[in-house]
Amino acid sequence: MQKLFSHPSEEITKFFHNEKLWTSLGIGAIQIVTIALLSMIIVRIAKIAITKFFNLRINGPIALNPTAERRYRTILRLLQSIISYAVYFSAIISILSVMQIKVAGLLAGAGIVGLAVGFGAQSLVKDVITGFFIIFEDQFGVGDYIKISAVEGTVIEIGLRTTKIKGGAGEINIIPNGTISEVVNYSINNSVAVIDVSIAYNNDIAKAESLIEEYLSKLPSNHEEIVTEPTLLGVQNVAGGEVTLRITVETLPMQHFAVSRMIRRDIKEIFDTYHIEIPFPKMMVYERNMNRTEEGE
Repeated sequence: MQKLFSHPSEEITKFFHNEKLWTSLGIGAIQIVTIALLSMIIVRIAKIAITKFFNLRINGPIALNPTAERRYRTILRLLQSIISYAVYFSAIISILSVMQIKVAGLLAGAGIVGLAVGFGAQSLVKDVITGFFIIFEDQFGVGDYIKISAVEGTVIEIGLRTTKIKGGAGEINIIPNGTISEVVNYSINNSVAVIDVSIAYNNDIAKAESLIEEYLSKLPSNHEEIVTEPTLLGVQNVAGGEVTLRITVETLPMQHFAVSRMIRRDIKEIFDTYHIEIPFPKMMVYERNMNRTEEGE
């Protein structure tokens, strides 16, 4: 009678003596180890090459400002992460192919899921792409004073998805990068302060201008935030009982507010010392004597 079932020990013996199976497993294991090692070596070499390239830019003969250096370091980390993800993803796909897993089916399923997620995460993708270009193009950096739509303040953090801005009252505004369409950056170039000083109409204008010019000529040597010697443009306006003199001064970025306050304070003290009258509301009182005629009874 023919045996319907093989003895378990025979099946085990056949399994261990199956040279074709063990050869296939050995070759597959070697291929998997080789793919893993190659992917690690490629990632390591690519990171070292990118790091050396950016270090040459950062430590080159032309000194970079702190904002540019932060931008280079941010882009460096971002590129290193992208390379790692791309190489390791390719390695995983290759390992699955070695294990005779149908990668095409997995990729098709992943593509459908990714498409569905992509439709629901369009804003997220837009935020990340916009954030990358903000950093790459150096539109603004941490510490810059900027204006985005109705939000104005100092940048305290730039991410791939959001930007954080600290307002004048201490509030933190978190703005998705995808919504940023127009940026005004006040910290890139030097600022210009425009200061109007008014004196009373009956004052000696030439004397007032001479005192102001003498004061302005001493400012650059005493204040490093003032880039060039301030300029007295002259009479800006004559209206009512006052004459307005205009002063312009170039300062370091965002220093014009403090410089304007200082100049106004000092000029007020100079005017007080030399009796230059500033315009102020005046009230004149007229007294009219009424002659009353008393009639007798």
